[in-house]
Amino acid sequence: MRRASFIEFGGTGFSICFPSGPRDGPLSATILLDAMTLDRLEAVHRLWAALFNKAIPPDMRITRQKLSRARQSLRAVDGWAVGASYREIAQALFPRHRTSSASWNGDAIRETTIRLVRDGKKLVQGGYKALLHRTRRGRMK
Repeated sequence: MRRASFIEFGGTGFSICFPSGPRDGPLSATILLDAMTLDRLEAVHRLWAALFNKAIPPDMRITRQKLSRARQSLRAVDGWAVGASYREIAQALFPRHRTSSASWNGDAIRETTIRLVRDGKKLVQGGYKALLHRTRRGRMK
């Protein structure tokens, strides 16, 4: 019987599956050799560092900019889901940017807000899975 556990070390969480329940003693990792191998090796390295109180390497799957954009997209789609207008969403996301009603249609913030809602919808519909993989050229399929 497999048992999955979520453990946290130093503020970083890891999901681990134990084939017959958690045990004391050393752990082993099986790494599949496929398009995800580098991602898996990185995750094992981060787990190893956490287990042995080493500095946990940064997660290289997503840049700060992409993470910030994903957060904004999710905030935007949350606003859209409760019926907020694009303008109301923009005011919540960009509180320092003020636009009159007359200039709203041509404002760059309007276009940015529409794209954030669109990208947020994609994340909610399963696009978040792409955030779990590093961006690489020539990725194997």
